[in-house]
Amino acid sequence: MAEHETVRVAAAGDIHAGDGDDERIGAIFRSLAPDVDLVLLAGDLTTHGEPEQAAVVGRAARGVEQPVVAVLGNHDWHANRRDELVAALEEGGIVVLDRAWWKAEFRGVSVGVVGAKGFVGGFPDSQLPDFGEPSLRRVYAETTLEVHAIDAGLEAVDGCDRRIVLLHYAPTTSTLEGEPRVIWAFLGTDRMAPPIAEHEPDLVLHGHGHRGRFEGFVAEVPVYNVAVQVTGRDFTVFELDGGPARPLEA
Repeated sequence: MAEHETVRVAAAGDIHAGDGDDERIGAIFRSLAPDVDLVLLAGDLTTHGEPEQAAVVGRAARGVEQPVVAVLGNHDWHANRRDELVAALEEGGIVVLDRAWWKAEFRGVSVGVVGAKGFVGGFPDSQLPDFGEPSLRRVYAETTLEVHAIDAGLEAVDGCDRRIVLLHYAPTTSTLEGEPRVIWAFLGTDRMAPPIAEHEPDLVLHGHGHRGRFEGFVAEVPVYNVAVQVTGRDFTVFELDGGPARPLEA
């Protein structure tokens, strides 16, 4: 049956396109294997969030036959030109998910992608509470919006044969081992974990933790840190066939 068909997903995070970086970024996209169905970008597409840097990524993606879906990372927000940056990415055909979801079908297999940047907040023993100065409580509230978006997105794609959560920040410490523990609170938060554990998507992808680990889990759900600095390759390809999602060997 069609729902047992294998869907191949290529994922990368933290490519950090800079000004005049067309050749490097173009080579990353040209490395895509032709049998990949979908391309996912886990944020930090640019170095400083300038629309001109996003246009580098857009130009590279324009020659890709597969759908390209992305979330933004902290670097992409740095210049605070979010709308212009997203427009430059969309000009290249990239679908940008910001607390949103996307659905498609490949050979009769429906795939739903839930996309959110995620945010900071920390993990047990170093977690930011909803208490104190208004500025800190605004950080907590921002994370809450991301958590609600992940939950709502997973509900929206519940009927899809394959379900993927695409983030920038980490929802678990299991992919942060190797990073100094004193900065874990700035690399993500396990406040994003409950909707993942409840809805049990097939795969969770994130970036951001450049010195972290490749593989981890939220409950039984596989989580992978696809920052290129972690994987050592431009794209990591995952197979989703209805069983546990698994990465292909390089």
